[in-house]
Amino acid sequence: METQGLVVHGEAEPFSTALRSLVNNRLYRQGNKGPEWVNAKRGVAPWTPASSPWLSALLSHSDVRFVVGRERQEVFAHRCLLACRCNFFQRLLGPEPGPGVPSPVVLSTVPAEAFLAVLEFLYTNSVKLHRHSVLEVLTAAVEYGLEELREICLEFVVKVLDVELVCEALQVAVTFGLGPLQERCIAFIEAHSQEALRTRGFLELSASALLPLLRSDKLCMDEADLILAARSWARVGAAVLERPVAEVAAPIVRELRLALLAPAELSALEEQNRREPLIPVRTWSRSWKRGNATLCGEGMRPEVPRAAAGGAPCPGSTIAFWTCPLSDQRPGLARKSGPV
Repeated sequence: METQGLVVHGEAEPFSTALRSLVNNRLYRQGNKGPEWVNAKRGVAPWTPASSPWLSALLSHSDVRFVVGRERQEVFAHRCLLACRCNFFQRLLGPEPGPGVPSPVVLSTVPAEAFLAVLEFLYTNSVKLHRHSVLEVLTAAVEYGLEELREICLEFVVKVLDVELVCEALQVAVTFGLGPLQERCIAFIEAHSQEALRTRGFLELSASALLPLLRSDKLCMDEADLILAARSWARVGAAVLERPVAEVAAPIVRELRLALLAPAELSALEEQNRREPLIPVRTWSRSWKRGNATLCGEGMRPEVPRAAAGGAPCPGSTIAFWTCPLSDQRPGLARKSGPV
């Protein structure tokens, strides 16, 4: 009868350290010349692994070279390890190359720092994340199908979420359909509306990422300020896309709640809209009757006051009520102004 073997585990830290030393190691075997020759040619002192002979052999046989990011940084790795750890790399790298130095695999869209973090995870099953690059690592994890790394990144993002990071995180969440992260980001922006909407990340949101924000009833922000923020967002998009501001803003203007504006704010908005069109003229008109405004909204929805997180209206906000009879294309607005 065969005796059952005993599985004995060595210390994890030295093994992890040894594997981590493989990530982007610059020893690269070329022809019959060993790693010392490669290092000497590069002007680098020969590297001697502090672990074991098998590690030295593995290092000298790195067999895949990437050119990563816009900086075109060279990154060295091991085909067998990447292929067995990640289906994306298994499909990308294909069968083993012939003798000699293989052609580099160009990955121009992923930053080098994020790619190295992915390799660190694949080699060691652990990763060191940083606030400034975690969204890029998260993006790579999603694109490469690394679910465990994705969850690690999501947990880290939630922990470090702040005013400067939240809009960038919202964009990633919307782009890749990360529902829980999107909800966390919107809740954070609702609680820090004024600060978050002044960040560069807000100006760089796509229309699909901005729409959930504008549909929120809990933004603690005056509607006039929100419209100014939307105009700034549209200006940036217009400059980047070389399109008119009104065209860039078209997907989001219906979510601006014009009925929450005071008469003076409506007047100022109309004047600014003449100078720099944002809201198409066909979607709204204004008339004055004893301090009341009448809006004609084409496809506009009944106005709901923006409320602070927790459901209470923001201090100093106003509530407006308007009805839209089915037979009347010019819904009437009976505005009640003043603090709630």
